[in-house]
Amino acid sequence: MAPPSDNPFAPPKASVLEATADDGEFIPQGRKTEGGRGTAWFGEAWKIFMLSPGVWIGIFLIFMVMSFALGIIPLGSLVSSVLYPVFAAGLMLGCRDLEEGKPLEVAHLFAGFKKNTGNLALVGLISLAFMVVIFIIAGIFVAFFLAATGVFAVLDQGDPARMAAVLIPVVLLTVLVALALALPVIMATWFAPALVIFHDMQPVDAMKASFSGCLRNIWPFIIYSLVGFLLLIVAVIPLGLGMLVMIPLIWISAYTAYRDIYIRHD
Repeated sequence: MAPPSDNPFAPPKASVLEATADDGEFIPQGRKTEGGRGTAWFGEAWKIFMLSPGVWIGIFLIFMVMSFALGIIPLGSLVSSVLYPVFAAGLMLGCRDLEEGKPLEVAHLFAGFKKNTGNLALVGLISLAFMVVIFIIAGIFVAFFLAATGVFAVLDQGDPARMAAVLIPVVLLTVLVALALALPVIMATWFAPALVIFHDMQPVDAMKASFSGCLRNIWPFIIYSLVGFLLLIVAVIPLGLGMLVMIPLIWISAYTAYRDIYIRHD
């Protein structure tokens, strides 16, 4: 029998939907892990990536092309946001198949469309709705801030230097407010695709469990975020080509963190 090919455009050889039972105890609300695990999640993700690097890069390129295509059509970006958990769930299945010695295929990117698709899309819809509300709140907050500090008067003067001096802090404030409000939503959606696809959890329950798992592991996630930020800097240095590896690593690290937090292997 010929060895599995790393050709990202190879046709599917078998169904990637069916998944075997986990070899550990499922902890619905997640467990607390040590701070150093934030670094280990990337290390374990690298090992999974290296099992089939060519296919991972191919999946990333296909995903980017689809995202770009959706982005240029009306409401395409909204559709992309709603469907993202569906694609993410398929990638989680791909990670597990690799761990079990099975080949990774481009078909894994679409495996979420074969199981729990509605619940996965509902996770994306709920997340999108919260994000819209968050940006509205952030916009209102910044508008009140501008009015209260008399910034509009400065802008009316038309002095470019003073306008820049005023607008830069306002932009930074807007970003910080939006990030602070969006953080709970990110926490609620980070593990939701894995929880829905692997454990058939309902969307709201999966988002609650994801938030709980993240909350119980704040320190590991702080370390994880710092390491990820440094890796992103390194990835963009070679004309951004490092993102071909970095984005798949982020996807895979979500899986390794899920396995660490929600599955006990004692």
